[in-house]
Amino acid sequence: MVELRDSESLDVGGQRVDGFLPIEDYAAIGDGRALALVGSDGSIDWMCLPTLDGSSVFAALLDPVRGGSFELAPAVPFEVRRFYVPRTNVLCSEYDTSEGRVRVTEALTIDPSQTAPWRELVRQVEGLSGTVPMRWRLAPRFEYGRASATPVTRGGRIVWRHRGLQLALQGWGTGEPSVGEGVVQGGFDVLAGQQAMLALVASDGVALPSAGRSEIERRLESTARLWRDWVGRASYDGPWRDAVERSLLAIRLLADRRTGAIAAAGTTSLPEVLGGKRNYDYRFGWVRDLSFTVNALLRTGMEELAHVSIGWLFDAIEKTHPRVDPVYALNGNVVRSQRTLPLAGYRNTAPVHEGNQAGSQLQLGGFGDLLETIWGYTQCGHLLAPEVGERIADTADLLCAIWRNSDSGLWELGQRADYATSKIGCWTALERVLDLAADGQVPARHVQRWRSERDRMRAFIDTQLWSDERQTYLMKAGSEALDCGVLLATRRGYVDPAGPRMTGTVAALSRELRADGPLFYRYSGMQNEENAFLACSFWMVEALALGGRADEAGELMDLTVALGNGFGLFSEEMEPGTRAMRGNFPQALTHLALISAADILAGCTNA
Repeated sequence: MVELRDSESLDVGGQRVDGFLPIEDYAAIGDGRALALVGSDGSIDWMCLPTLDGSSVFAALLDPVRGGSFELAPAVPFEVRRFYVPRTNVLCSEYDTSEGRVRVTEALTIDPSQTAPWRELVRQVEGLSGTVPMRWRLAPRFEYGRASATPVTRGGRIVWRHRGLQLALQGWGTGEPSVGEGVVQGGFDVLAGQQAMLALVASDGVALPSAGRSEIERRLESTARLWRDWVGRASYDGPWRDAVERSLLAIRLLADRRTGAIAAAGTTSLPEVLGGKRNYDYRFGWVRDLSFTVNALLRTGMEELAHVSIGWLFDAIEKTHPRVDPVYALNGNVVRSQRTLPLAGYRNTAPVHEGNQAGSQLQLGGFGDLLETIWGYTQCGHLLAPEVGERIADTADLLCAIWRNSDSGLWELGQRADYATSKIGCWTALERVLDLAADGQVPARHVQRWRSERDRMRAFIDTQLWSDERQTYLMKAGSEALDCGVLLATRRGYVDPAGPRMTGTVAALSRELRADGPLFYRYSGMQNEENAFLACSFWMVEALALGGRADEAGELMDLTVALGNGFGLFSEEMEPGTRAMRGNFPQALTHLALISAADILAGCTNA
């Protein structure tokens, strides 16, 4: 099955500090419902069931003692080369030992119908040379480490039951398992040409399926084909094709294949800075991120997922109509609260959270995200249902009444203010609703009001959020702080990207918020609070490219793409100097910014 590598990571296995691996040492696998992180030493340290936003079964990522994990690796010292099967989310790890070489191929398999109500994690072992002793250990811990269960043997399988969730482990050629309190482990030798397999099946509320080895092997093969077929539909063929395809595959790991909901990240509470408190749960759907997602999908010809995601968005915002919440649960419900979990936290940086309080904030920029998404969707020829058009008009009317309010801004800050990103988002919303009304997609009942309020927004932005002295847009009214988020004004058509205002802003941001090489902080004053925010580098690429500086943009793009881990995956932030990844992982916003920057830059280069 493995023909060549489209990305590769080389590690000496087992390099943990206090039980923790570096975030960049993880690869992600998934099936469009659940996601797992596999470390460089063969340990699966993160997986929630039955879905990505469920409670954890493996959470050693956040607590090596209590979290639970699924280990599989040689029982002797090794080096490991890891790579995805080309254009898939199927992971291969080739272990080199003094005894020989062995390959482990693993995936969360996808049923060809893509409707199976269970999750299936497969770890296939193949001897390449010599005889390699292998060891494995499975220690699930339920509800974020708060509960364990004693495994029992049923029909040749080892089964754990916790409330409605059932886990069943099957093994072929993997030795006689030793069953202990909440733990099963074993060992076996694999010779060149031999194969062994472990398969963990999970089901919540339905019967556990039973499958033979040949059926599981076929499903593993078909899973690789499904990934290749899906990403093969992408139309992007520019200089950063490998990075774009890997980013699309990362986004697909975070997208519920049934509903179109897209999680902002696959994890919770990976800290923005070690020892800090900025630890958040990102396993929810942000309107902002969905806007970037639909834009990226449409840019790359991946319209099928864009259709489903738009449908999820319409269903979600109906629950808060005409208000637009910043964030919704993946099932479309509102999100208002969070709770603290009894885990130590990554690198002992607590707290660990489930839930997110951002849903209770007023974020006016979300109106712009929503209308930008809908407008871009209709620009591809799609027609809105009349009732959707009515709801959009209601939302525009509400925005006219509230846009002067202070809010929490793009970055969900506790201090409410008149943020530039929010006011530009408001302008975008009314600009787009006017376009939709002109196209007959939205009833033109209050066009004059929408137009006059849009013009008032521009007047406010151009006077209160612009500094003549510094020749830059400011982060918020009454402050001299700067914000990389204003770079998005170029994408939204608010400002001439080659004009003096954006040119001055780019210069100011490059001078004051640049962290290290291609890295940028989000906004002023955060150098001691968090690390560099990776999406900002790609937003700078966009601004430079649209401003006619394609050569500079290309150089920055190359440097930023190279910051991905050995698999081309990105977290939210990066530590300047050490280049260690920080924040939740894999991070949708970073990958979406990469896709958009690559497409815009390719267009500017070819123009």
